[in-house]
Amino acid sequence: MSQQVTLNETHRIMTICNACRYCEGFCAVWPAMELHRGFKDSDLKYLANLCHNCRGCYYACQYAPPHEFNLNAPQTLAKLRKETYEEFAWPRPLAKLFTNNGLHVFWISLLSIIVFMCGSMAAYGVQNFFSAHVGAESFYKIVPYWLMLVLFTLIMLFSIFTFVHSVRAMWKITESDKVSYGICDYIQAVKDAATLRYLDGGGDGCNYPDHKFCFSRKQFHHLTFYGFLLCLLSTSIAFIYDHGMGWPAPYSFFSLPVILGTIGGIGLCAGTGGLVWLKCVMDRRPHDESSTGMDVSFTVLLFLISLSGLLLLMLRSTSLMGLMLCVHIGLVLGFFIMLPYGKFVHVVYRYAALVRNAYEQRVGKAV
Repeated sequence: MSQQVTLNETHRIMTICNACRYCEGFCAVWPAMELHRGFKDSDLKYLANLCHNCRGCYYACQYAPPHEFNLNAPQTLAKLRKETYEEFAWPRPLAKLFTNNGLHVFWISLLSIIVFMCGSMAAYGVQNFFSAHVGAESFYKIVPYWLMLVLFTLIMLFSIFTFVHSVRAMWKITESDKVSYGICDYIQAVKDAATLRYLDGGGDGCNYPDHKFCFSRKQFHHLTFYGFLLCLLSTSIAFIYDHGMGWPAPYSFFSLPVILGTIGGIGLCAGTGGLVWLKCVMDRRPHDESSTGMDVSFTVLLFLISLSGLLLLMLRSTSLMGLMLCVHIGLVLGFFIMLPYGKFVHVVYRYAALVRNAYEQRVGKAV
């Protein structure tokens, strides 16, 4: 389905919904919609990225299938949301990575693991790879320091540059660049994102995985989000220890990086595992099947990164450390390679939509 077809369907749905307004208390989309008398393509793309897919509107809608109006707002907004990811991706040829995204995530992650394993064996030999190493710099006795530094530096710089370019395109296309937002709008958007405010649905939770109200999706998202932040903080502190203070990894079990990483890893495992389970048992009628591979691969990759990190912690004094280290850092590298070309982009695009929503609700009119 081309984006124009999706835009036309989204316009039809928004026009009918704007006349009905039964769902105005469910999430951010409907109060934002009501500020519009008509809908430009830029408005529809903004509303699609503002949608949190709580699905309350689908089960409450009197015009949902099998009604002849056939309104399925969550499914249509999810389609348009994925199509905006492809539209804003840069460089343009790499937008194809959003198609069959699950396969791309798998092969790139596997290739990253193989690169580290081959680099390790080429530098130090096969026997060293399967030997036990303990003490400071034992990780670098498996995988050369320069190999980690070069690969992660290059990929991080590329991902950041690509991300900035894509977000600027999204900001411009949705006409957010025409507005002078206040600091209060950015702060409100941070609050809304940090509390996952719009995963409350109408206040009783999402209609996810089915028609019943439930807070499970919000709780699993919280575990994933804050688990990820703790792991990121752990890595940042370890970087300072290593490069700023000259204390090379691995660190003791009671060191700050290990404590934060362990708590974050457990949270990530629980959160991503729960989200995958919800995805397996959910009602598929309001779901966009074309987004399944992208959604699942991102969640599973985060689960494997956290699980491999915990296993590395437990096995780092054994002969399996080399294998677990390469698996873990290979998965992490794969994650950063696919950062601008997978589900992670929704974090930034949704925050941008929340900023615009905070502004519009504050001033009482649409951009």
